[in-house]
Amino acid sequence: MDVSSVRSLFPQLQESVYGKPLVYLDNAATSLRPLSVVREWDEMSLKHNSNLHRAVHKTAVDATERYEAARAAVASFIGSASPKEIVFTSGTTQSINLVAACLENAGFFSEGDEILIAESEHHSDIVPWQLVSGRKSLKIKILPVKQKGEIEIDKLPALLTSKTKICCVAQVSNVLGVINPIKEICEICHANGTLVLVDGAQGIAHLTTDVRELGCDFYAFSGHKMFAAPGVGVLYGRQPLLESLPPYMGGGEMIESVSWEKTTFAPVPGRFEAGTQNISGVPTLVPAIELCKRLKTSEIEKEQAAIKNYILDAFAEDADITLYGNPAEREKKIPLFSISVKGAHHEDLALILDKMGIATRSGQMCAEPLMDRFGVTGMLRASFVPYNTLDEAKYFVECLKKAIKMLK
Repeated sequence: MDVSSVRSLFPQLQESVYGKPLVYLDNAATSLRPLSVVREWDEMSLKHNSNLHRAVHKTAVDATERYEAARAAVASFIGSASPKEIVFTSGTTQSINLVAACLENAGFFSEGDEILIAESEHHSDIVPWQLVSGRKSLKIKILPVKQKGEIEIDKLPALLTSKTKICCVAQVSNVLGVINPIKEICEICHANGTLVLVDGAQGIAHLTTDVRELGCDFYAFSGHKMFAAPGVGVLYGRQPLLESLPPYMGGGEMIESVSWEKTTFAPVPGRFEAGTQNISGVPTLVPAIELCKRLKTSEIEKEQAAIKNYILDAFAEDADITLYGNPAEREKKIPLFSISVKGAHHEDLALILDKMGIATRSGQMCAEPLMDRFGVTGMLRASFVPYNTLDEAKYFVECLKKAIKMLK
């Protein structure tokens, strides 16, 4: 596959905005969807719509088989030892909340225990732990990031104590675009007896991920950031850990038996999937995964590297632009760029770029503590995936310079 053939798979790329061809650079928020995903959704909705795991009629059996096929596909895609380690959720946010709530309900935390969270985390990997911390009188500690966006991993050993129960860190920051050394973090934490939860929302679309190679205990991601339908998420958990946890919610399907005296629960992963799941959405993970695999070509990787290098060089030449997440080793960054511009507000820049057909993100990007760390109220972010081209990158830089000139 080359970039042109990839673009042909995404109908939305043919749309116009204010009379300009759409240049979609808000992929870190949500990616566009290819025809294969839309068709899978339509087929499930029009031909296989039935509740899962319950009925014996053919429509229900077909729906259940496609849902479970998605579980097997995810397990294979991320290198899980078994489909039993894959729990379907509504997205990364629910996956992390599930882990936090289940660990709390399992009595995993005691008063005075510690939760270590990287400074660059999304709110979804901060707020759930704050809620648990408030209820259990825990201490939240921060793993800091350097000025260029890398985690200060040399400080990690000193931050860990016998009370540090879990470390929460993104595979790739949604603001900085820096690839974090997850395997090394896991090794250091596990030597201390500390669990590691990885937010893979950004990493899953850009990196080849093997959860056993990384060594993490939990790994969470969302389908809508890797071309699948919205409302679909994944939680990977090592099977012994999942089996040690109580359910997240009660209801249908997650039970083994129910009586007025006692309820027993289904084996994993079913015990964590109460109620009617996303019947049409979960199967779209299969074509999305197949596309992700097909995108691992030298030509596409070359185009992505060219985009990254072009924009990094362009920003380095402009004294008015501050880039956040600029590691010395460029291979440690995905093509995601968050900036501030001297004398120009990030939202004004985004509005002007929109009139030029370019979709970017402005604001705090659900990472307010990181904004505070860098002393800004918000940033402008442009994030690229394999259907974006070097020509689009050049157009973005050209339009950004025009927007800056208009505002200064």
